[in-house]
Amino acid sequence: MNSNIAQTLVWDHIRRLTTGPARSPLARIVKRIANVVAECNYAQRRSFAIMTTPDSYLTDRDQAPDTYAEFLFRTSGGLLHEPASAQRAYGRPAA
Repeated sequence: MNSNIAQTLVWDHIRRLTTGPARSPLARIVKRIANVVAECNYAQRRSFAIMTTPDSYLTDRDQAPDTYAEFLFRTSGGLLHEPASAQRAYGRPAA
C-alpha cells in the first residue's frame, strides 16, 4: 500500500475518533500522539532537505552563482513540495 494512502487512511480514522461533541480521553491521547509523530516527520524531512542541499557546503553561499552551471548545481538538491492552501491544514507548516 502506498504510504500516502496509508497516511490518509490513518488521519481519516483519527479525525473520526476525535470529532464529535465529547471526545474520549483515549481519543485525545491518540490525537496528541499523532500530532507528535506528524511534527517529527516534518522535522526529519526538513532536516534531510537542508543537509543534502549542495548550497549548504559552499564557502561562498551568500554570493550569487557566477555561471548557469553553478546555479543548476546549487538548485540540484531535493526540493520539498508545497501543497495548495486548500489542502494544507490550518496552522501547519507549508512543507
